[in-house]
Parts: sequence; C-alpha cells; structure tokens
Amino acid sequence: MNDLHLHLVLNHFPLIGLAIGALVLLFGFLLKKPQVKTTALGIFIFSAIMAIVVNYTGEGAEHAVENLPDISEQYIETHEDAAELFLIMILVLGGISLVTLFLAIKKIKLEVYGYLLVILLVISTAFAAKDVGTSGGEIRHSEIRADGTINQQEFQKKIKTDDD
Repeated sequence: MNDLHLHLVLNHFPLIGLAIGALVLLFGFLLKKPQVKTTALGIFIFSAIMAIVVNYTGEGAEHAVENLPDISEQYIETHEDAAELFLIMILVLGGISLVTLFLAIKKIKLEVYGYLLVILLVISTAFAAKDVGTSGGEIRHSEIRADGTINQQEFQKKIKTDDD
C-alpha cells in the first residue's frame, strides 16, 4: 500500500470523526451524561491523530497524481493550503480535548471552560474541514469544481460525441 492509497483510505477519518464527535458531544450535553461527553473528547483526539497520518501521506499522494491528465497544480496547492489550516485547527482541538478529558477525569471544575473551548473549536474546525474535503475532491473530480471549466469542456465533448 503506497501513500496515495493510504491518503485516499484514511482522509475521511478526521472529517467524519469531527462530525461524529460533534454529535456525540451534543447528545452528551442533552442527556447530561459525562461519559458521553468524554467519549466525544476521545473521538476528537482520535481525529487529530488520524489527521497527522493523513497529512503525512499527502506529499506522496501529490507525487502520484501530479502528472495525470486533467490534474492542475492549482487544485493541489489549494488543497494543501486548506489541509495545512485544517491540520493546525484539529490539532488544537485534539490538544484542548485531551486537557479537557484530564480535567473531566480529575473532576476539576475548569472542565466547563474546556468544553466551551472544544465547542468553539469544533464549530470553527468544521469550516476548515469543509474546505479541505471539497478542495481534495476537486483534484480528481472535475464534476464538483466550482469554476465549471472542465465540466463545460467535457460536456461539450459528450454532446459532440452523442450527435455523431
């Protein structure tokens, strides 16, 4: 298994982990269950660790696709920039989650502030997650590119082929 394959297999874990962790945290607060809230913290910590692995495989994935047809360096660079910001944000979220988990286990009243920070970081990291996921998909999936340039070219080729 090479870096490209690992990157494609693992890149969903930090994004989906963020979403699942947010839902688990929400239910922890709604149900007033400390165990559920600490489970959410564990999910955020796991997501941060997975983001490190995904980031590590990104360079190898880039080298594997950069010379393929219809792959633009612009899309790769946009994804790299978004991934860098997301990595920083999810690592901060993972770190704050780890501290909050420690505070919760030790039953230190400061855990309330930890959870408040976690909630704020989850919301802001979700925006970065959306950007990194979308920009990564745009590298190979021309049908989702916002500019539509390749979409139009492919569409025109298809119409021309269908007419012949």
